[in-house]
Amino acid sequence: MLNQSFKNHLAAIILFVAVSFLYFTPQLEGKKLYQSDNVSWVGMSKEIVDHRDSYDEEPLWSNSMFSGMPAYLVSTNYPSNLIKKFVKVVRLNIPRPAGYVFIYLLGFYFLLVSLSIDYRIAIVGALAFAFSSYFFIILEAGHNTKAHSIAYIAPLLASVLMVFRGRILLGSVLAAFFTALSMTANHYQITYYVVMLFVIIGVVKFIEAFKEKQLQSFFKKVVFLIFAGTLGVFTTFTSMLVTTEYGAESMRGESELTIEKENKTSGLDKNYATQWSYGKAETFTLLIPNFHGGASQGELSTDSETYQAIKQSPQARSLIKQLPLYWGSQPFTSGPVYAGSIVCFLFVLGLFFIKGYARIWILISLVLMLFLSWGKNFMPLTDFFLDYIPGYNKFRAVSTTLVIVELLLPLVAFLGLHKILESQNKQESLKAIKNSFFVVGGICLIFALLPSMFFDFISDGDERLKSMGWPVDALQLDRKSMFSGDALRSLIFIFFSASALWLFFKNAIKKSVLILLLGALILGDMWVVNKRYLNDENFVAKRKVVQPFTPSIANQQILLDKDPNFRVFNTTVSTFNDASTSYFHKSIGGYHAAKLQRYQELINEYLSKGDLNVLNMLNTKYFIVSNKEKQAVAQLNPNALGNAWFINDIMVVENADEEIKSLGRINTSNQLVVDKRFEIGSYELDSTAQISLTQYKANHLIYESSTQKKQFAVFSEIYYDKGWNAYLDGELLSHIRVNYLLRGVEIPAGNHKVEFKFEPSNYAFGESISLAASSVLILLLIVVFYKEFKK
Repeated sequence: MLNQSFKNHLAAIILFVAVSFLYFTPQLEGKKLYQSDNVSWVGMSKEIVDHRDSYDEEPLWSNSMFSGMPAYLVSTNYPSNLIKKFVKVVRLNIPRPAGYVFIYLLGFYFLLVSLSIDYRIAIVGALAFAFSSYFFIILEAGHNTKAHSIAYIAPLLASVLMVFRGRILLGSVLAAFFTALSMTANHYQITYYVVMLFVIIGVVKFIEAFKEKQLQSFFKKVVFLIFAGTLGVFTTFTSMLVTTEYGAESMRGESELTIEKENKTSGLDKNYATQWSYGKAETFTLLIPNFHGGASQGELSTDSETYQAIKQSPQARSLIKQLPLYWGSQPFTSGPVYAGSIVCFLFVLGLFFIKGYARIWILISLVLMLFLSWGKNFMPLTDFFLDYIPGYNKFRAVSTTLVIVELLLPLVAFLGLHKILESQNKQESLKAIKNSFFVVGGICLIFALLPSMFFDFISDGDERLKSMGWPVDALQLDRKSMFSGDALRSLIFIFFSASALWLFFKNAIKKSVLILLLGALILGDMWVVNKRYLNDENFVAKRKVVQPFTPSIANQQILLDKDPNFRVFNTTVSTFNDASTSYFHKSIGGYHAAKLQRYQELINEYLSKGDLNVLNMLNTKYFIVSNKEKQAVAQLNPNALGNAWFINDIMVVENADEEIKSLGRINTSNQLVVDKRFEIGSYELDSTAQISLTQYKANHLIYESSTQKKQFAVFSEIYYDKGWNAYLDGELLSHIRVNYLLRGVEIPAGNHKVEFKFEPSNYAFGESISLAASSVLILLLIVVFYKEFKK
């Protein structure tokens, strides 16, 4: 016979499954969510996937974008991570994106239930957390790894708090398990912010233990948690090891250039890291979704001021579907971070009832993450973290810290709701409800009635729109209307939720009715807002997602060339923010936020300016350009230098600054520049010497050379010494970096076979550690859960 508690949890799970599928009903029809980032992933991972299918091995390297880069952050399998097999089990094998929403719900439900909160309140809290708008907006964009990682924050927090509450063994094993799942999601930025949260909790708990003379117990719990975290991380040790290794060479690493030193950190440049900074006032989107206009490209109705101003245009109805409604400080946005008006009201209410050290770590974490999300709009704090907090400067889009805010707001809201419903002091509760309503509802009322008192609703791009003849004044009136309309909307939801609480304490409704009303109001509020940004129109036929790219005339022309290894520069797209070219060819450009640092510097200095001398050394055999009919066509570049060539004119320079500058002054066909750190001899050019590529794989290149005297060969391949090895007739051969980022090798006289193999030793080493850690964790899970069920 099932006990009542189990039945309650089962009912919650069934409800979560139903809600997840109800929101994404097109999935039941076999349709797929069209996610721009996922489509880009299909393009940039095409060579890797094809290699895996053809050779039944992990290539670990891709030549399809940015002239070549490791595949670790694109598509790499780590078979020794056994915990990854639990991912589908946790989400009940529900297909994505519904599966992600399900684990949003399940994870937060677990957090609240672990804190001994009524399962009915936990269900409503789970709905409030899971339907935070940002969590759906990232699904629409295709940020699947971020969504996956976010889903494990709540259960991981539950496990940590479980340890501090005394359930050390169970909490530690669960902490290890959810750490492993979070790391498997492979979004280190979210993991980093979660670690920051845990550090704050740890400091506050230390102060608490010190004051209560419980330091021995505190350190025991910390030791268990450190072991749990280490074990969980080590299940993904391969990924972590190779990613960390690559990170030092990528844009996340420190540049050797001293140009614009004040803008540089040991990681990302400050301008780049803070590009997506939330505005200080924009923080009110947590309460009012259209506070800053919603998405950058939004839709207005035919009743709008803008439509009335342009309705004479035959394109008026289509134009109002893609209007620049956002007027905040970010470059663009797919929508606001809306935590829910009722959640914000309940949060303020919860602050009246949550006391002690829990209140301290929650508020410190929430305020810090909120301030950090402001980025360039609060540079004293941002500068400090970028310059002095280890690892913080490795991540861009600082507004992502709001993920922790979206966790803590509903946590306080529903902890507080649980406490207020258990309160025996009705007068105190009614006073708290009234004060919370006046504070949060009052803010909404003021914004609804007096919008122009605070803002002008002008965006940075309005002047440009005005010069193009757009009715900007009408657009600003529509932004103002959206602002005040959503402020009033939030006020209404807050009023109804406060009224429901008031009726409960006046004994007019029962607790079960109150919880049902709050659940319906919260879901009704947030469901409708989320549908503005992710709805049925975002779903398409499966074929359009699986095979999203159609070859152009230019692609078809180039694909006729059977040369296995050359590069393409596509000028008809945003070259360095494009994955479509990578789907068909080996691209000079690509789509990835963690390209090699030296390649990004080459883009900035030469490639973005179309420098042919540098493009030739990268073996750019074709350019894709637009013809008079605006069609993309291929142009052969007869000056591309090929896969390898010999050289004898060598310029040795002092440092990276000189090296990159000198590259623009040499003729790459017969000269090269090299940093003095690399030893290089002198060579007499042999006019009869030949070298050519004879076999190609993404991770293994074979060349045949024939010379009468020793020569120095330059290869149009990216230098990466954390895995690429050179061989001469089967014997290991040293190679050096030349021309800022290419490979160079001295080849003796005679006929020889030269090979490059990608053999990163850390991958094999990491897999052995991952397998061991995974096995230990699974064993611990079995033992601990056996003991728990036995009890």
